[in-house]
Amino acid sequence: MSLPDELRAVVRDYLAGRPGASWPEFARDVGVAGLIVAEEHGGAGCGPTEMAAVAEELGRVLSPHPFLQSAVMAVAAAAGCGASDLLEVLAEGASTATVVLPGDGELRLEGELLTGTVPYALEGELVLLYVDGLLVEAVPTRREPYPTTMDESRPLARLVFDGVPVRRLGDGSAWTRVRDLGIAALAAEQVGGAQRCLEMAVEHAKRRHQFGRPIGSFQAIKHKLADVLLLVESARSAASAAARDGVFAAIAGSYCTEAYLAAAGENIQVHGGIGITWEHPAHRYLKRATSDAQLFCPPQVHRARLAAHVFGPPA
Repeated sequence: MSLPDELRAVVRDYLAGRPGASWPEFARDVGVAGLIVAEEHGGAGCGPTEMAAVAEELGRVLSPHPFLQSAVMAVAAAAGCGASDLLEVLAEGASTATVVLPGDGELRLEGELLTGTVPYALEGELVLLYVDGLLVEAVPTRREPYPTTMDESRPLARLVFDGVPVRRLGDGSAWTRVRDLGIAALAAEQVGGAQRCLEMAVEHAKRRHQFGRPIGSFQAIKHKLADVLLLVESARSAASAAARDGVFAAIAGSYCTEAYLAAAGENIQVHGGIGITWEHPAHRYLKRATSDAQLFCPPQVHRARLAAHVFGPPA
């Protein structure tokens, strides 16, 4: 068994056995916080393939753990500017971090003071921000969590900075790589969620009977499930290549987002009335898929990046 497969099995068993485990417990027991941190900084020294294996399992169960923003994006940001002390803190899992990319907020740096707002930020104790060509760390003046969001399993907050001092971590030129790794991890999460939607739909199609037959024996249901299977497998291929560069990240960002939305929607359709009830988990996957579609940018923005790569900038 390969290391990614071993990781996938370990994470799945852990999440099934301890669904309420905190991030520090998860990080301590499984070592995911330092998964892609270099060994000299206290991490496991793994790469994008292992990262994707963990992310897929987290997406499969709609885990609220901050793996995406803390163990992937914040680690990549710290590594990109050589902030070794921050890497060691993140690898331990004792603290979490979130990353604010250029364009995520209206921010200005005046000397050593940061002012502005970030309308939507993922959860994280430490806040790393790309501003004016630098990567800085700052403590928000206020954190305003949104009481209700589309996807309650991924909390968001508004961050306000009123002339707060910053800690300069280094050059911010590596932010596109941080974004692309985030897209790659999100794509793997989307594959995990889409796969689970397919499994739920297949299980229901086998159990549910109409006219004395399982509904899965009807051609219309067979076609739906076959189409979703194709989407999931194609999305898995796109996600597996997403960490290579910005082009592959844009492909995965576009395709995996739409594949997850389609799989979540078809799962509800196969379930029928029960699929839209509060008690059934199908609606939670549709909500996660919908919020994921806006997390970095919607699919059409990813496709615009691809168009610029293929056809060149507009005349």
